[in-house]
Amino acid sequence: MKNKITLPSSVFREYDINSKVILSLYKDMLLGRYFEDMCAQMYYRGKMFGFVHLYNGQEAVSTGIIQALQHDDYVCSTYRDHVHALSKGVPARIIMAELFGKETGCSRGRGGSMHIFSAPHNFLGGFAFIGEGIPVAIGAAFQSIYRKQVLNDQQAMRVTVCFFGDGTSNNGQFFECLNMAVLWKLPVIFVVENNQWAIGMAHHRSTSFPEIHKKAEAFGLPGIEVDGMNVLAVREIALKAINRARSGHGPTLMEALTYRFRGHSLADPDELRSINEKEAWLARDPIKRLTDYILDNSLFSEKQMNDVNLEVKMEVDQAVEFAISSPEPNIKDLKKYLFAD
Repeated sequence: MKNKITLPSSVFREYDINSKVILSLYKDMLLGRYFEDMCAQMYYRGKMFGFVHLYNGQEAVSTGIIQALQHDDYVCSTYRDHVHALSKGVPARIIMAELFGKETGCSRGRGGSMHIFSAPHNFLGGFAFIGEGIPVAIGAAFQSIYRKQVLNDQQAMRVTVCFFGDGTSNNGQFFECLNMAVLWKLPVIFVVENNQWAIGMAHHRSTSFPEIHKKAEAFGLPGIEVDGMNVLAVREIALKAINRARSGHGPTLMEALTYRFRGHSLADPDELRSINEKEAWLARDPIKRLTDYILDNSLFSEKQMNDVNLEVKMEVDQAVEFAISSPEPNIKDLKKYLFAD
């Protein structure tokens, strides 16, 4: 089958990708897709405001990497942050409430779509400006080293994953932080979600060296390119990078080749990309590819798959109900949370 996932059997032996793990990956990707589709509905109904950037098509990257982390590990996102937060375990209902600007949201309704944050889940936030989150991720990784070397923390080294887009790889923060990460052997994984477009600028037109993962060579860290539409391939590389970081061997740069199925934001009419290009990437839908893999290998029945679909849809529907019924922030608290108590 054209879109079937093919990985060497060693992947399954080395990382124990059993049926339970695969079902968890499938469910997480579905949750991301359904959540974003619902966001589009709510946005066009006037329930959400401002800029909303959806993640449709890139689910294999978020799921393949974040699901391989431990609870105490850190994730630093971008303005396309909803699905990263979901994969990290932030409940769908409080993310949806945040998007609705409600007091029950994860940022108390003050952050909105581009500023999802959850301290209990070590989700360090979404950031509106490109490259803004990379220095934050470096800080998180540095404190992991400090815990071990200075405070003698007996727990396993905490790993930080930093997501950003292909356009960000031309910014100064990217190069400065790669240098610091290698210099201090920080437990951080830099993940370039190369969805081929930086807003309306095609990647190959905006950089003199399009193969981003090869930029790692200048700083002496591993640079790896992976099929970002194949969740098992992403997970395989992620686990190796996480183990390297947790073992004290330093950072890794991952370039995941992926594609966003919608425009840059819900305000983008998406007229710059050709129909042929879109169709070519839609044929490689990461959820469909994993579904085909599951059914072709008889890992689960269609009924079991449908049950997961219904469960996820119900979770998203309940998230909307929770957001709608949640209270608006009180006008008396307009200046609350601006400063630490």
